[in-house]
Amino acid sequence: MGDHRSLPEPAPFTVEDFAERLRRAARAAREAGLDGILVTPGPDLLYLTGYAPVAITERITMLVIPVDAEPAMIVPRLERPDAEAAPGATILRITDWTDGSDPYAESAALLAGAGRYAVSDSAWAMHLLGLQDHLPESSYISMTTALPMLRAIKDEDEIERLAAAGAAADQAYEEIVTMRFAGRSEADVGSDLADLLRRFGHSQVDFTVVGSGPNGANPHHEVGPRVIEDGDMVVLDFGGLKHGYGSDTTRTVHVGEPTAEEREVHDVVRQAQQAGFAAVRPGVECQEIDRASRAVITEAGYGEYFIHRVGHGIGLTTHEPPYMVEGETQILHPGMCFSIEPGIYLPDRFGVRIEDIVTVVPDGGRRLNQTPHEMRIVQ
Repeated sequence: MGDHRSLPEPAPFTVEDFAERLRRAARAAREAGLDGILVTPGPDLLYLTGYAPVAITERITMLVIPVDAEPAMIVPRLERPDAEAAPGATILRITDWTDGSDPYAESAALLAGAGRYAVSDSAWAMHLLGLQDHLPESSYISMTTALPMLRAIKDEDEIERLAAAGAAADQAYEEIVTMRFAGRSEADVGSDLADLLRRFGHSQVDFTVVGSGPNGANPHHEVGPRVIEDGDMVVLDFGGLKHGYGSDTTRTVHVGEPTAEEREVHDVVRQAQQAGFAAVRPGVECQEIDRASRAVITEAGYGEYFIHRVGHGIGLTTHEPPYMVEGETQILHPGMCFSIEPGIYLPDRFGVRIEDIVTVVPDGGRRLNQTPHEMRIVQ
């Protein structure tokens, strides 16, 4: 297949993109009854400002988004030039602190003394405790708890990046199934997968699962020294970042001719994945996607062997809200992007999982992975 490196890079996000994200964040905080949001280095800061410090260290960097004032960011003085070069920096009031001063006193000056704030999940405990020492009447709640949907609804530019990442992962799959599996270790095949993701434009590889034979029955097995044998079912689950946005896809292949039971289990999972996709539309609760896939597997008699939620959100990270899981009543909206990945895991024997990334569109769902779901026979 063709190489995605020849395709043009997507246009960078603009200052107005970041300004709108900051305004939306402030509105969401106000609606949640908060005084603001505290954002530390990680995906939230990248999303809201375009700034990713070269190194995340013990020196506090924090964006403060009050509900009733302009956003401000405090950074270590030695990192101020990098912060000021970020795409969204021109709409921020940037201050700094120096080694030897009290960074928490200077950070606390940006907050309301008795304010209630959502805090990035990636915040260091020492930073939050330092703020609390200076603002004992302040209170904090995790971003995922208070504002789980802050990054969940993607705009067209974000979906374009997710689609490009998905297409690149598809290319990697179409290449890997032409290679030999039998007689090679899982680690060797995983290394090939990682190389292919990079070849097709990924800047970061987050995982390459190659679960052969009994290892496929462990959903979080990645790779190991086991040599793949003729007759093995092999779960391939891989992804990373391209243009800053995630890919994550799973297909299950078979080395040589499968048994009737292996074909049956694979077909049940294929039908379950399709049922989950068919349930996607605006206004549906996230848990209904899990229920739709799970019902197919349960009806086929394999319910006890489907041992994880059916999906997770994806964006700047490969796992983020929303989650397709029983009990999640969050409503689907156009622009949400998430995986649908049912599986059956027969202990000490084999496993099957099939996964696509899906985005919600006005009349249903759109797959961002296009490779066939049918079992592929490999050598």
